[in-house]
Amino acid sequence: MPLQTGALPWRLTKGSKPEVLLVTGRRSGRWMIPKGWPMIGKSLAAAAEQEAFEEAGISGRVDPRPLGSFRDMKRNVFGDIEIEILVHPMSVEAELPDWPERGQRLRKWFTLGKAVEKVESRELRDLITTLGKQLKRTSP
Repeated sequence: MPLQTGALPWRLTKGSKPEVLLVTGRRSGRWMIPKGWPMIGKSLAAAAEQEAFEEAGISGRVDPRPLGSFRDMKRNVFGDIEIEILVHPMSVEAELPDWPERGQRLRKWFTLGKAVEKVESRELRDLITTLGKQLKRTSP
């Protein structure tokens, strides 16, 4: 099964409530995390960081340890193929006013509960919930 890498961008609000950033797919319009194919010369975490910059205009620290993975369907010229997406948590430090895919996608911050409602993949919903539990354990 082909492998992609993705970033699950997160931040804590002023009230220490976790939020995640989702982007829309260019063709589907579905809410999703920034993701893409592995890149020659980059680790999967570094490729996820690059995708987060290109698709969502964000920068920050990507955890080299994946949170987990989920499966999704990718449409290409030959039809739909199932892919596995390895997900790395990303602590967002900056949102840029301009980025390569601005105008092609929407980006939006969601509470964990709203993000779980917005994404279609049950496996991705589980990863968002897992991230929330991890952030709860580490926050004051």
